[in-house]
Amino acid sequence: MTDQLTDEEKQTLLHLAREAMEHAVKGKKLSPLDMSSLTPRLRENGASFVTLTINDELRGCIGALEAYQPLAVDVREHAIAAALEDPRFRPVDESELNRIKLEVSRLTAPRLLEYSSGGELLVKLNPHVDGVILKDGRRRATFLPQVWEKIPDPAEFLNHLCEKMGARSNLWRDTKLQVFVYQVEEFHEKN
Repeated sequence: MTDQLTDEEKQTLLHLAREAMEHAVKGKKLSPLDMSSLTPRLRENGASFVTLTINDELRGCIGALEAYQPLAVDVREHAIAAALEDPRFRPVDESELNRIKLEVSRLTAPRLLEYSSGGELLVKLNPHVDGVILKDGRRRATFLPQVWEKIPDPAEFLNHLCEKMGARSNLWRDTKLQVFVYQVEEFHEKN
């Protein structure tokens, strides 16, 4: 990603995410965002994912694959959604707030990956660099590049992504899926 955020912008986004998550979990109303106090880059449309972990275990992760609203707004919305709306987990409760570590991933625009076979697809993926989106008709799933840390083998990565999409694990081997890749700028709270 060429247009990197400054350290100050990253800290601002982490602060906004933490504030939004804590307000939502406590049932408090969040104040409107003062857009004039933000840098131009944080006011630009941007796509993000917010990931919550406790002791390095996933506790929630929600985001958008395409930019449709200001990055700062996107991060706040996804922090709330990761805490309260991830269907894989029960909503976060107040007792967990001080143990949750927040991570923000700012995404590049997805680009279509051209390939002709499952074998070629494996070769074209860049482990630990590419986030991957698989599409099969109306079904779609993504893994952020950080998932490569847990699933470093490209074939296994695609198997798990197919399962996440609700398909059989080896669908990518014999069916031409739409595959998109993107990169992220990832940053997280310091402990």
